[in-house]
Amino acid sequence: MFLFGFSSGLPFLLVAGTLAYWLKENGIVLKDITMIASAGMAYALKFLWAPLLDHWRIPGFARLGQRRGWLLFAQLGVVVGLLAMALLTPVQLAPFVVATLLVALFGATQDIAVDAYRIEIAPIEAQGALVATYSLGYRIGLLLAGAVALILADHAPWRVVYALMAAAMAIPLAATLMAREPDVLRRRPARWRDAMREGVIDPFADFFRRYGWALAAVTLLFLLLFKMPEQATIGGIMSPFYRDMGFSKTEIGAITKIYGIWIGIVGVFIGGAAVARWGAWRPLGVTIVLCGCSNLLYLVLIAHPGNLVALTLVISGENLTLGMLGPPTVAFLSSLVNRQHTATQYALLSSLVNLPGKLLGFFAGGIAMTTGYGGYFVITVLAVLPAMMIFAYLWPRFRGIERVSAEAD
Repeated sequence: MFLFGFSSGLPFLLVAGTLAYWLKENGIVLKDITMIASAGMAYALKFLWAPLLDHWRIPGFARLGQRRGWLLFAQLGVVVGLLAMALLTPVQLAPFVVATLLVALFGATQDIAVDAYRIEIAPIEAQGALVATYSLGYRIGLLLAGAVALILADHAPWRVVYALMAAAMAIPLAATLMAREPDVLRRRPARWRDAMREGVIDPFADFFRRYGWALAAVTLLFLLLFKMPEQATIGGIMSPFYRDMGFSKTEIGAITKIYGIWIGIVGVFIGGAAVARWGAWRPLGVTIVLCGCSNLLYLVLIAHPGNLVALTLVISGENLTLGMLGPPTVAFLSSLVNRQHTATQYALLSSLVNLPGKLLGFFAGGIAMTTGYGGYFVITVLAVLPAMMIFAYLWPRFRGIERVSAEAD
């Protein structure tokens, strides 16, 4: 799971933040840079093709099994796409953009396959440890594709950097070949009509059928709300905010990108240990409050602009609680999934969790211009209130489901 996490984290920045530096150095205008770097939106839309990973095997890869076959296919696609980007460079912009989109699509497909593999390879009570290990690898992948790639680009051409990033995928490829396929019995539809029903309709209908319309609808509303504070600070507002607070790019990079990643890793392992000890539900409630309220720490920076101690304190609190929220979130989402539709349902649920905050982040600039940065951060925290009210409603219902599942195991 560590190597699969590394493999998932590596391409994410290479089609987004890191790519923007390469495009800017080649004289691409800002409007075009943001459009090209939005290829990463494929990760938010991955539920659209997730049913394929549940119900179709790729010719030539089927002998590896449903999960490993798709995983190897996606990893090879990422490698080929990165090498194409290195070969074409932004000088040949149109084919370069196509190669970028391919990397994003294969990277998102890899995420679907890894999530499905993780859920199927171990029971729910082991998910916290798996997520913690996966997250460590993911953050190492981000570190390589972010900080390390930028440093290398000061000493070598970007095409060489991207070729090296493609070469770094060799170890995860070997891990896929050596891993074992999850032991899940899958039904094979006899007709095309049955395949469409089982692949597209059933995964969505199954969720409401298993939990009932009322509980399913309330649960989906909870998913839409509880991570909104976190996702609302991931978008483009934070870079201008840090700059307006008087911090240099070096200070921002060192504290938020390098130091912050390691603090986040500590948080992930704390969250994973909490899931292993108490299950998903109790740690989820605690970390929702902690992570949501951590946005108020940014008010400290507004009161102490340019203060590195204040920045370090804020990043420590924000990244630690953000890391702690990850394992219980993934464990909870995993518990909602039917293993006959693992890839489809998990991709859909995880997209619902992230989408509202990203939409709020899209309008962040306009809100901040009206209310000020402080007002924006306060607004992001308000989503915690209805989320925790719904959590209180869901608590006895999902605690009961969790106990029944534990007794069955």
